[in-house]
This record gives sequence, C-alpha cells and structure tokens, in this order.
Amino acid sequence: MPDLPALILAVVVLAYWGRVAAMSARIRRRTRTLAGVVPEQGVERFLWLFFVPLVAAWIALPWFAAWRADGTLAVPAAARSGGWLVVRFVAALAAIALLAATIRCWRRMGRHWKMAVTPGERQVLITDGPFARVRHPIYGYQILLMLASLCVVPTAPMLAIALVHAALMVAKARNEERHLHGVHGRDYETYVARTGRFFPRLTS
Repeated sequence: MPDLPALILAVVVLAYWGRVAAMSARIRRRTRTLAGVVPEQGVERFLWLFFVPLVAAWIALPWFAAWRADGTLAVPAAARSGGWLVVRFVAALAAIALLAATIRCWRRMGRHWKMAVTPGERQVLITDGPFARVRHPIYGYQILLMLASLCVVPTAPMLAIALVHAALMVAKARNEERHLHGVHGRDYETYVARTGRFFPRLTS
C-alpha cells in the first residue's frame, strides 16, 4: 500500500515539471532555437549545474517515499499516522492548489514565458493579473510547493534540496531583475517599488 500523501505529491511534482518540459518544447518548435530554454548567460548556466539535478531529485524523492517501507528515502513511521499525517495530507492538497495557481501564471504569460533570460531581446513586462503585486509569483509558488514537499516527505534528502532550491530561486530572481531593469529602466523601477519579489508586500 503506497503512502497516499507522498503519492499525491509525486503526481503533482511530475505534472508541474512535465508542463514545464512541454512549454519548453513548444518554444523550441516555434522559434527553432533553444533561446529562452537553455541558458545563454554564464550566471544562469552556473545555476543550471545545480538546478537540473535538483529538479530530478525533487521528482524522484516523493515516488521513493510513496513506495518504500524502510530506508532513508522513506517517510518516517511517526509521520504516517496521527496529527502529522493530517498535516501531510493538507500539504499534499496545498500542492495541488499551488500547481493550479502556477498554471494561471503560465497562462497569463502565454507566449512570453521562458525558462531562461534571453540577452538582447526586449522581453514584455507583465504587470497585471498574478503579477500585479508580485514580481515572481511562479517562483513564489514554487518555493511554497517545495515547502509542501518537505512537509509531505520529511526526510534529510528533501530538506537538503529544499535549502539549495531556496538559494537558487533567490539567485535566479535577482539575475532576472538585473536583466529586466537594464531592458525597461524606470518602468521596472516603478514596478519593483510597488511589488514584492516572491510574495506581496505587507506594506505599500
């Protein structure tokens, strides 16, 4: 019998990154290049050295946790019953909601969505919908999805990738902001002044 919260999470994380792969393939077919899919900047290439194996581990760990009855990759026995089990189910359901919220962001970006910064291209600045109060809502939801993953699969390997993931998100967001500031100048400064990076500002 699989661990149900871990199984739910496994499906959500696989669906998340499967959607990212599908959108990347769509860009490749439309542009006939890898621009916007594979990093061109040295900074982003460096980040990808960590991000690609992290995503692979993020996809794999919930599946191991769902089906293994013992070992370091399994969910601890204490987390499979009682109040902790309730918390894990809530986190698994939250993961579904976070995937839905992220899909809304992807749809708003439409053809403007990209995996990587494209130097020399004037990227459209989207400031409405999910982006009205947050500059990087997709990254914010992804951070929350990682925290939900850690709640569902409370193991040392998941904690390790959660810590690395947080550092990578901050580094990638800052790099994108430098690029967008260089492209949009004062308009982007105004946007930054009224928005939060990953989550809405508590005060204006």
